[in-house]
Amino acid sequence: MRKSTFLKGTFTLAALALTLGAFTGCDKNGGGSATEIIVGEFASLTGKEATFGGSSHEGTLLAIEELNAAGGVLGKKIKLITEDNQSKAGESATVVNKLISKNGAVAILGEVASSRSLEAAPICQSNGVPMISPSSTNPKVTETGNFIFRVCFIDPFQGTVMANFATKTLKAKKVAVFTDVKSDYSKGLAKYFKEGFTKAGGQIVSELDFNGGDKDFKGQLTTIKAANPDGVFVPGYYTDAALICIQAKEIGLNVPLFGGDGWESDTLTKLGKEAVEGNYFSTHYAPDVATDLSKKFVADYKKRFNGKLPDAMAALGYDSAMILADAMKRAGTTDGAKVRDALAVTKDFPAVAGNITINEKRDAVKAAVILKIEGGKFKFVETVNP
Repeated sequence: MRKSTFLKGTFTLAALALTLGAFTGCDKNGGGSATEIIVGEFASLTGKEATFGGSSHEGTLLAIEELNAAGGVLGKKIKLITEDNQSKAGESATVVNKLISKNGAVAILGEVASSRSLEAAPICQSNGVPMISPSSTNPKVTETGNFIFRVCFIDPFQGTVMANFATKTLKAKKVAVFTDVKSDYSKGLAKYFKEGFTKAGGQIVSELDFNGGDKDFKGQLTTIKAANPDGVFVPGYYTDAALICIQAKEIGLNVPLFGGDGWESDTLTKLGKEAVEGNYFSTHYAPDVATDLSKKFVADYKKRFNGKLPDAMAALGYDSAMILADAMKRAGTTDGAKVRDALAVTKDFPAVAGNITINEKRDAVKAAVILKIEGGKFKFVETVNP
């Protein structure tokens, strides 16, 4: 009887262990199960930068679906778990902690905004989980540590691109700079633009600040107008940029306004309408200047998302997932340190937004494009190589 009871108890414990093992889905290669790999994504799906997060997520989702349709990675399907940080400060840290500690994500994709990537990066670094930002351009993001990567250019390059564009294309000699003091992205881009523009012989005639989310910019814009600039550099996000363009026109500030990749959203033209016409911004990708790979991406994206044309955030979201999958394949595992090492030696990876080489700082070396707003559309002006 004792033996029978003991064997029954042993069997029960063994069965429980097997059940728990199946439930937790962990194997020696990292989070997931025998048939899936868990990848986490955090993005601003709602809130004031929701079009960024939405586009980036759609590109990421398309890549994951394509990878899984082709058999997945390392013989497993990828399970993408996406969390919305609601465009709120502090929320990214919460959701990324959840993705790693509760969901068992072996890698993290995100974010678009540099401030939110900077919240999440230390968490990924301390847990040894590779993180790939699609489009956070502030240099501090990858400076967090050796598990943090990006597939976009950085602000020193983008700032220099816009400084040279202002000097050579716009022929501007005097420029005002209008910066969002709540945004690491805006402050960093303003800094590098000013350095590049003054080095090229230009003069910064006015430097003023605003807080992202403000509605009234007329006081600062009136001061800027009095400085008589040839153009105004606005390194902010699309909602603020649209309102600034509208109010600049209302006070008769009729010089070109230009910014960085934070401007790129259909919301810019929907809000700004005629006021944003003739202005410019730099970004990562132009669908109308496309390689064969990019043309396929555009066709697949439009088919998947009801005829919608992808923007740079969608392209970079797609690229971030694809470069992660490539690193896992080359590493032969989902182990964080080995995937990190594979990401670090990525060279000439064929990406939608331009071939990617990861440098020693874990930043992508790649070209930028300049777009002009014409007829409510974003028109390609030029490509600038690093």
